[in-house]
Amino acid sequence: MAGGDEKNGTDAAAAAAAAADGHDELPEDLDVTAYRGPYTFPDNSRRRIPGVIHLAAAAVCLGLWVTRADGGVLVNDGMLLGAVLLGAVGAFHLSAAWHLAVRETDALVAASRTVGFPVGHASAQLAWRGLRSRPTWRILLYSSEEPPLKRGLVLVDGVDGSVVAHFVEDNPEDWTKLTGATQGG
Repeated sequence: MAGGDEKNGTDAAAAAAAAADGHDELPEDLDVTAYRGPYTFPDNSRRRIPGVIHLAAAAVCLGLWVTRADGGVLVNDGMLLGAVLLGAVGAFHLSAAWHLAVRETDALVAASRTVGFPVGHASAQLAWRGLRSRPTWRILLYSSEEPPLKRGLVLVDGVDGSVVAHFVEDNPEDWTKLTGATQGG
């Protein structure tokens, strides 16, 4: 027992000393040294689970209203309104439960084929478009020159991999201060 208390006391003392020195510690989920592999984006098809739960609750509310709505206090027209609202939310969840079939690497390949220049740095972001929240990859690409001469933005559909839209332009960013500081340092 004393050994365990001593260790906790030592950890607390080390944490207090680090805090007094102005040092801070990253949470485990933000620590890049604990990298465990590529991040996998969650699939939107998980929306089916709450959709089914909402529809089941709507069915229960509707069943109670049909069988017990005799002007009582506990089951009244509010139960019908609840059934309608829960049904609408459940139907939306089921209609927006797209399967994310295209991963970020596939979207980057489709985007690099679309822009027409050799790609250097690129960034992928998952977004949703439309009322039914169809998953769409937003890919920002820079050409491979140093500094990049071109950049492009490509929207790739996350369900079927088609290119929804793209825009390519000469890079308007001024990199002279950055490259001068890097070369001069």
